[in-house]
Parts: sequence; C-alpha cells; structure tokens
Amino acid sequence: MPTRVCCCCSALRPRYKRLVDNIFPEDPKDGLVKADMEKLTFYAVSAPEKLDRIGSYLAERLSRDVVRHRSGYVLIAMEALDQLLMACHSQSIKPFVESFLHMVAKLLESGEPKLQVLGTNSFVKFANIEEDTPSYHRRYDFFVSRFSAMCHSCDSDPETRTEIRIAGIRGIQGVVRKTVNDELRATIWEPQHMDKIVPSLLFNMQKIEEVDSRIGPPPSPSAADKEENPAMLAENCFRELLGRATFGNMNNAVRPVFAHLDHHRLWDPNEFAVHCFKVIMYSIQAQYSHHVIQEILGHLDARKKDSPRVRAGIIQVLLEAVAIAAKGSIGPTVLEVFNTLLKHLRLSVEFEACDLQGESVSSANLNTSSKDSDEKIVQNAIIQTIGFFGSNLPDYQRSEIMMFIMGKVPVFGTSTHTLDISQLGDLGTRRIQIMLLRSLLMVTSGYKAKTIVTALPGSFLDPLLSPSLMEDYELRQLVLEVMHNLMDRHDNRAKLRGIRIIPDVADLKIKREKICRQDTSFMKKNGQQLYRHIYLGCKEEDNVQKNYELLYTSLALITIELANEEVVIDLIRLAIALQDSAIINEDNLSMFHRCGIMALVAAYLNFVSQMIAVPAFCQHVSKVIEIRTMEAPYFLPEHIFRDKCMLPKSLEKHDKNLYFLTNKIAESLGGSGYSVERLSVPYVPQVTDEDRLSRRKSIVDTVSIQVDILPNSNPSDDMVSNTEEITFEALKKAIDTSGMEEQEKEKRRLVIERFQKAPFEEIAAQCESKANFLHDRLAQILELTIR
Repeated sequence: MPTRVCCCCSALRPRYKRLVDNIFPEDPKDGLVKADMEKLTFYAVSAPEKLDRIGSYLAERLSRDVVRHRSGYVLIAMEALDQLLMACHSQSIKPFVESFLHMVAKLLESGEPKLQVLGTNSFVKFANIEEDTPSYHRRYDFFVSRFSAMCHSCDSDPETRTEIRIAGIRGIQGVVRKTVNDELRATIWEPQHMDKIVPSLLFNMQKIEEVDSRIGPPPSPSAADKEENPAMLAENCFRELLGRATFGNMNNAVRPVFAHLDHHRLWDPNEFAVHCFKVIMYSIQAQYSHHVIQEILGHLDARKKDSPRVRAGIIQVLLEAVAIAAKGSIGPTVLEVFNTLLKHLRLSVEFEACDLQGESVSSANLNTSSKDSDEKIVQNAIIQTIGFFGSNLPDYQRSEIMMFIMGKVPVFGTSTHTLDISQLGDLGTRRIQIMLLRSLLMVTSGYKAKTIVTALPGSFLDPLLSPSLMEDYELRQLVLEVMHNLMDRHDNRAKLRGIRIIPDVADLKIKREKICRQDTSFMKKNGQQLYRHIYLGCKEEDNVQKNYELLYTSLALITIELANEEVVIDLIRLAIALQDSAIINEDNLSMFHRCGIMALVAAYLNFVSQMIAVPAFCQHVSKVIEIRTMEAPYFLPEHIFRDKCMLPKSLEKHDKNLYFLTNKIAESLGGSGYSVERLSVPYVPQVTDEDRLSRRKSIVDTVSIQVDILPNSNPSDDMVSNTEEITFEALKKAIDTSGMEEQEKEKRRLVIERFQKAPFEEIAAQCESKANFLHDRLAQILELTIR
C-alpha cells in the first residue's frame, strides 16, 4: 500500500509530488491511473523546469519500492517514466534523464530477473529517442558492464537464463545505438568497453554454433525467432556494431575477438572462428578490410610458437578473410600478407626439420610423425592462402608477387635469396624450396600475359630456371609447371596432358596466334637458355614419368606459343641431340631413362611435324613410329611408361630405321622452304655457372676456342691498348697472373654468352666491322713497307 498522508499535509505538499502520488493506485494490480498520468504529463510539458524534481521524486519512490520488493509499484513507476520520457523533448529533459538512468540502474542491480528485464526494456526505449542536444557528461560505463554480465547469465532455469541473456544483448544494442548517434560516441569504442561488449556477444553466438554442430543446419529464422534467439540477436548486434566502426576504432572492435578465441581455444577446430571473421568481413566497410587482415597477421605472429593446428586454424581464417577482401579493397597489405605467410612457411619447415632431427626413441617417433603431419597441414594452409590471394590480384600486382616469392627460393651456392635458411639444413632447405615453388605455382595459375616478355622477364626467368637443374625430380617438376602456367596463354595445356603419339593433332583444336615481334625477340634472347634446361632436364637420372610428360608439354607449348621457322629448326635440333645422347649415353643413364628420352623425342617430333604440316616430314616421322611399333615398342611413350615394360639390353645394335635421321628431316624441310643449314650443326647446350650452383657437373669444363668479340667492343680500343704507358702498376698487374686468369675467365664467359644470346645479325655486323678494321690496318702496313 502506498503511504497516505492527511488532507492538511497533502495540501501543503508540492504540486508535482501530489501529481506523482496520484498516479499510483491503492492496489498495484489496477495499474497506472491513466487520468492522473495525463495530468502529470500535461504539467511536465507545461512546466519543463519541474521535470528534474518529478524525476527525482519518482526515483526516490522507485528505490523504496525496489528495496521493499513492491514489484507492482515498480512497474507503475517505470511505465510513468517511459511516458514522460517519450512526451517531453525540451532542454530541461537532461536532468530528468539522469534520474531515469539512475532508476534503470537500480532495476538492473536488483536480483530479480523480471526487474532486470523491465529496466532493460526502458533503457532500449530511451536509446531510440533522438535528443535535441548532445550530452557532454553522461557516460554509460555501468550499463556496459551490467548488460555484459547479463549476457553471461547462468541462471538454473533455462527460460529465465535465455530471457536475461536476451535482455543483456538488447541492452548492449541500445548502448551502441545511443552512443554512436551521440557526438561523444568515441567513448564506446574505448578498449575497456570493447573488451566487455565483444566477448559477451561472441559468447552467445558461440552457443548456437555448438547446438548447430549437434543437430545439423537450422532452418532460416523468422523475425520472431531472431528476437527470441540469443545467438541470432547477438550476431545482429555484432554486425551493427562493426558496421558503425570507423577507421580509428576498427582495431579496438576486432582485437577482443582474438582474445575470446584464444581464451576458449576455438582455433582448433576453427569453425566458429571462421564464422566470426566472415561476419566481421561482411559487416565492416570495404575500405577497412585491410585492417582486419593486418590484425590476423599480427595475431599469427604472436602465436607462432603455438601448436601447428592452432596456427593452421588462424591461417584458414586468414584465407577466408582474404577471399572476401580480394573482392573489394585490399589496401597496402599485399606484400605484408605474402611476407608474413612466407615467414611462417619457413618457420613451419624449420619446426618440421628440428622434429625430424630430434627423434630418438620409438615413442618419440610416433609423436614426431603426428607433428610432421600437423606441420604439413600448416604448410598446405599457407600455400592455399598464398595461391588464392595471388590469383585474385590484378596482373601488375601478381607480377610483383611472383618476383617476391622467387626471390625467397634458396638455391645452393648462391646468396641472392632473401629467406633465412641457416637453421634448416639440406632437408629443410629442400622442403622450403618445394613449398615456395608450390606457392609460386598457385600464384601463376590463370595468369595471362599478352606477351611472353611480360610473363617471363629476365629478372624472373633466370632465378626460376636455376632450380630446374637441381638433383631433385620434384623441384624440376614444379619449375616446369610454373613455366607452363606462364607460357600457356591460350589454354592448350589440358589438351597436351600426357605424353603420347597423337594420331591427328588437328583433333585437339589447338588455339594459337601469329607470333608477335616481342615473342620473337624473347626467343632470340632466351631461347638457348630454355633449350639448355630442357636438354639437361631430360638427362637427369632420377626422372620419372611425370618429368618426361612435363618436358614434352614444355616443347609443345614453345612450339605453339613462341615458334617461328627459326625456333622450329632449333627445337628439331634439340630433339635430335636428345636422341643422340640416349644412343651414345655419355651420362651412363639407365636403360629406362634412355628409352624414356627416345619416347619423348618420338612424341614431340610427331607433334611438331603435324603442327608445321610438311608432308615429307610427317611421312618420315610416321614411318619411324610405325617401325618402332613393330620392332622396338619401348621407344614409344605408350609402352615404355607402362608397368613391366620389356627393355632392350643395348641400343647400339638397333637398325638406323628406328631413329629419326637428320638428313631425311633436312631434305623434307628444305623442300618446303625452310632454311635447314643449321640442322647439320649438332646442338650443344650453352655453358654457364648454373651447373655449379645446382650441384651438377658442368657439361664443358673448358672452352678451347676464344673469339675476340665482346659486348660494345670497338676496334679503336686496340689502338689505345697498344700505346699504354709502362708504369710500376702496369708491371705489377702483368706479374699478378691470378688476376689475369680471373679476367680471362670472365672474358671467355662474356664471349660465349654473347654468341649464345645475341641476334645473328648483330654478331655478323660486328665480325664485318672487325674484318674491315683488320683489312684497313693490313693495307696501311703494306703501304708503309713498300715505301
């Protein structure tokens, strides 16, 4: 029962108190006295300066009723406050709001769930009111803390627990809306608030994830379900919060997510982590996506010593974030993403190598095996992320990433790479080479350049080909596959898959275009380098069937994409040289590898003869293949690469009709207008330092012929050198034979490189210039002698 006062005392009480007292009935079950409430509302609107006192008195009554557990009167007081709040929008409402918030706080502090829900509902109504002027002193720290605590309610009654959690989420949503619309909205983004709000929302989102994992995918929720489902409501609130985040406070909203996932060990398995970051990436503004990616990268660095599965979970989350960000703005984090991923790839390989070296007892071996498989999960996740990210970049950025990754690939004997491999050892170095080349393969997938110079510039081609000479068949396979990605500009590779004798190449419907001038120039400059690597790659003693298939595809793609008449002649010379090397066998290859080379040559000459469509050439190739089918099937790819293929004991006794003959090919091509003079010159690969760098023996140890043609050579230089003044320094240089030897070696290398890479016309012009100079000098000498 409300406190009653006598009539005399009642007449002396202030009017606002009398009006407030009148809205409370004797029996709270009767509810708010509407007639008296209308009088109180009219009075408050007419005299707004009294709002502060009205609010204070209502707060006083409500506090007393809460303590005395008079829930009926509490409900009436809050209903009155809500109506006054909605009706009054004057400047004097500010003090009234303070009283209102004080009463809401009282309800939230009470232990009764109904009162907590009542206070939350009133606060949500208040949050939806747009105030005319901002409040510079009001803070919501208490409400953030209280609503966050309600989100973690552990009430024994499931219905009550759900009701309180929903109230807490709606309260947080109200705080967010109120503060974001306020000019002082920055206060809600402070770390102490975000550290409470974000984990509370994630806690409720996580609960539905656990339920879904047990009962399968839920049906599409209705609007009512979203209001009654804490997880749905929490996710909507989280999306709204992130959607309101700006450049300066984005990180404060994201970092608590990592803390929550770490604390609850949600990286392994990482389904919930992936779901969270999908929500984040789709909710934030597109131009802020790179902030989230940077945060994931930073967290990956912070957890670099955690278990492999945790790191793999973080990387998979990064993959999902990158997949979404790649469709919009990635920002300046492209190189940072790749640099961080490659660093963790090296760390994973290093951990794997250390585990392998440290295994000792059988039980440790079992653990090590498990760790190894976990590290491979990490490595595969990194490669998948690199590939997906790279494949979504524009071409100009992809070219930079290709160079960046290639610069990380370690090559034995060089220090040009930028990756620290000091702790890896040979096994770890090989592993990191394979991982990096696999990453490069993913990035180059789908790359289409208009010219081959754009796809394979010299600064990229040289380091790419270096691993192709290493004594590891898997590395050589990866290099060839990367080359195919960059060369195959018309998607012909799938049609060439598998080494075989193609009866009719026209059935493949090969797509090709006329060779442009840039591609012709590229082959003049780099053709010999490509031929050399194919030639040496065929002669590796650890080749398997896939190596021969990829080498065949390389020859076919060069023919399709880059071959003019001159290149076709060079490729045929290369094929004949491979056949001769298999017959002579200076490298002591096994019979399988010798027959494999013969089969490769047969498959390629069959292909190129049909591509250039010279009938006599096609007839010769077909005849040899037909004879081989009958007498030496192990020289054909369909037979040699089958299981249990019968191999010959030697190749020296075979009839010459089983081989492709240079004179026959020259005769057939010459009759069709090809310049076949060069076919009579056996192909010899160029000499470089790559054999030493790749731990192979050099093909030619010495060069017995020196040609006096160097880059930018000028006959007038000889005149200057002949009149050089003899000094002590000159004599010292002459005595220093070791220095002279180094200079001579360098001179020979430049000469050879000049002849191998310079266009023929340029070499001929320089030779002619040299000859003219010598002729003039000889004429001068003869004239002086006659005189």
